[in-house]
This record gives sequence, C-alpha cells and structure tokens, in this order.
Amino acid sequence: MRPPPPPRTLASRSGLLPATGLTTLLLTGLWVQEAADLFVFGGRLDYYGIQPREPGALWHILTAPFLHAGFGHLLANTVPLAALSFMSALRGPWRFLAALLVIVVVGGGLVWLLGRGGSVHLGASALVFGLLAYLLGVGWWERTPLAMGVAVVAFLLYGGILWGVLPTNPAVSWEAHLFGFVGGLVAAALLHRRRPRMVPGRPPR
Repeated sequence: MRPPPPPRTLASRSGLLPATGLTTLLLTGLWVQEAADLFVFGGRLDYYGIQPREPGALWHILTAPFLHAGFGHLLANTVPLAALSFMSALRGPWRFLAALLVIVVVGGGLVWLLGRGGSVHLGASALVFGLLAYLLGVGWWERTPLAMGVAVVAFLLYGGILWGVLPTNPAVSWEAHLFGFVGGLVAAALLHRRRPRMVPGRPPR
C-alpha cells in the first residue's frame, strides 16, 4: 500500500509559484540582455528591432520585444510587464507562453508589414499592450467571475495606457502598442474562446 501523496500547498494549487518563476525569468532576462547590450555590445543589439518591410529583417519580430533603447526605456516597461505577466501566467504556464508567442508573432508581423518605414521598432511595450489585451479578452471569452474580475483589475491598473495606440508621439512606436494589443486579443480568442457544445440530434449553431 503506497503512502498518500503530500498535501498540496496553496501556492502549488493556485499556480503562484510557476507564475512568479516565469515572471522573474522574463524580467531577469530582459535586464541581463540590456546590460550586455550596453556594456558589451555598445548598443548594437538594437539593430535587431523590427525594420518594416525589410525582407532580411523579418525574423527580427522574434527579438524586437526583448530589446530596449537604454535602461530608462526598460525601466518604464518593467513594472507593468511584471504585473501583467504575473496575472497572465496564473492562467497556466503553457497558456502564458503560448500567448506570448502569439503576441510576438502577430503583433510583430503587423508592425513589420504596416509600421513606419525608415525606423526601428523595439521594446517590451508590445508585450505590455498584448498582455493587457489578453487579460481583457480572456474575461470576454470565458465570462467567469474570476476571469472578468482579473480583466477589471488589469483595466483599472493599466487601462490608461491605451492612449498609447494613437500616433501622438513620433518618437514612440504606437504601431507596436496597437498591433501588440491586436496580438493579445488574437491570443485570447485562440486559447480561451469557448467552443459550442454538441447536443446529440441537433446540428451545431
């Protein structure tokens, strides 16, 4: 007779530990990368931002959200990214990673296709806007009290940044904000949209 499994802690049941770990790993990676860029590469890694409609730079959509134009730029994104990443990762680590991938590919792809030419688009603000949209979209698609509550909290905390999708500052990539937001909505629809239940004897609606 095997002994009963050890009781699960509150942290393991709720996913706090994986969410904290993933958020810490993401932010640590961003800061280590930026330090290496500035002190080792002299800022040359910023070349791997998105250069719209440059065929050889298409793959930069995978690197651009993790690059920053200095520590001030990174610092401005750190707190909202930490909060929104943690709330998103509570949905499950694999869903969180899948959502990040969709935001990076869809948002970055649209910036590469439609962004202003002659410029380089980079920064984790695309992830910030994408994860905000993701949480709002999860609330819409799931319609559960928990999902809607998290969406309300996310909106109250960071809904004000939505003005950033407008072209008000030529030095800011509003395209990355806008298309990152679109990517977050796509991720929510792909990962959380409810499928209609099949009822025997009745055609699907």
